[in-house]
Amino acid sequence: MSKVNLNSLTIDFDDSAPVVAPSPRPSSAGTPEVHQGPDLCFMSLGSGSSGNSAYLGTRDSGIIIDAGINPKTALPELARNGITPEKIVGILLTHDHQDHVRYIFAWLRALRHAQVFCTPRLMSGMLRKHSVQRRIKDYQRPIYKEMPFKVAGMEITAFDTSHDASDNMGFSIETNHGRFVVTTDTGVITERAAHYMRGANFLMIECDYDDVLLEHSHYTEMLKDRIRGPRGHLKNEDAARFVASIYSRQLTHVFLCHLSRDNNSPELAVEVMTNALCACRTPLRQFALVHPVTPLLPSSKAKKID
Repeated sequence: MSKVNLNSLTIDFDDSAPVVAPSPRPSSAGTPEVHQGPDLCFMSLGSGSSGNSAYLGTRDSGIIIDAGINPKTALPELARNGITPEKIVGILLTHDHQDHVRYIFAWLRALRHAQVFCTPRLMSGMLRKHSVQRRIKDYQRPIYKEMPFKVAGMEITAFDTSHDASDNMGFSIETNHGRFVVTTDTGVITERAAHYMRGANFLMIECDYDDVLLEHSHYTEMLKDRIRGPRGHLKNEDAARFVASIYSRQLTHVFLCHLSRDNNSPELAVEVMTNALCACRTPLRQFALVHPVTPLLPSSKAKKID
């Protein structure tokens, strides 16, 4: 019998059966949970159609993944966990939809030393579609898919995903404690995404919607088709089936992200993932929900991009 620590939670498990980590819950002070190894820290600041941002690194140096959460709210929460602004050296962008880039310039004003890591195509799309000051290009460090780059002591490779933004990518992040792979906002698992996820120790994967809830939702048929399409979002069953199919003993943590507020629930996402893993008798050490986390952006002010 071994133990896994998830912030203040301790989970016992044996190697013959998967263990479900309860959904991360904010503390009474409203602070998001921090998931960490000996030195590696992962902190979700928000996940879903109202805004997406996360921190990955150590308590000495790290990166922000996506800029959909206001840094005025996020930075104090990071500081409470020992991650001060000068320790954040870069911002990675997965694509240019508003729930991922809404606060990019606000982050750069707060972190004047930081660089934006994104492809030229993503930068052009962001400038074309959103009210972003062109000065942002002064902070850009251009990256290209399948070409590794280094930041905050980590080697990062962007890979192709399937979504309907100007340019879309996930990230394979090599740390001193293993490979952390981010795959969100993708209608299907691309060949390159599958390649990197098979080698993951820590996997953050989209579980956007439940098919039945989406079918009976108030959404228009056009929006339903867009979500279900190959350049839309990943449903619970597809994410769970894929995780079960790639399981190996090196995969120790899975984080379920980008759950739709209207067409999914934490209970459904956990149930589907649990059933898929149990059917394959995969001894996954731990998985947790990135959503819901403390809602840092009031839903009434959020532009819905489900």
